[in-house]
Amino acid sequence: MSEQGTPAAGGAADEDAATALRRKLVRNLHEVPRERYLRPPLYDSMTGSLSQGTLARKLGCGVDTVPPGQQSCPYHFHHTQEEMFIILDGEGTLRVAGERLPVKAGDVIFIPCGPDYPHHLLNTSDRPLSYLSISTQERPEVCEYPDSGKIGVFSRGPAFIQRREAGLDYWDGEP
Repeated sequence: MSEQGTPAAGGAADEDAATALRRKLVRNLHEVPRERYLRPPLYDSMTGSLSQGTLARKLGCGVDTVPPGQQSCPYHFHHTQEEMFIILDGEGTLRVAGERLPVKAGDVIFIPCGPDYPHHLLNTSDRPLSYLSISTQERPEVCEYPDSGKIGVFSRGPAFIQRREAGLDYWDGEP
């Protein structure tokens, strides 16, 4: 309170506005709720979204922790989205464009969109691998999975995943 008995700047009303603004703009990667994605024998990760519920519209960010010998997702490439990975802790292997590159804490990885850069991270070490996954959020998005021959179409609604050989002719069903 000021000497005149009125709330000083930074009072309760300002704190409420600041708290609301913080909720829209700030996330702590150590406090974000995480969900386990498990599909033996290769896939296991603890994943949390940092950008969900924020005002971010063009950027997405998640935090992933992958146990030794596991990976978080299949080998894939994006037609629209660019990605960046920041290795926070541990080490592993970036499988990209048919090569395997060692990565470690402190490395920042840039993946452009397109078929020249299929990628995923593998934990090839004996301790957990933690990283931030940052991506542009263009929708609709098309991903291809070279190892399995799948194509995924992702919009704001449900995803559509199909194999190329199961596709239809453009004129199928048309009069």
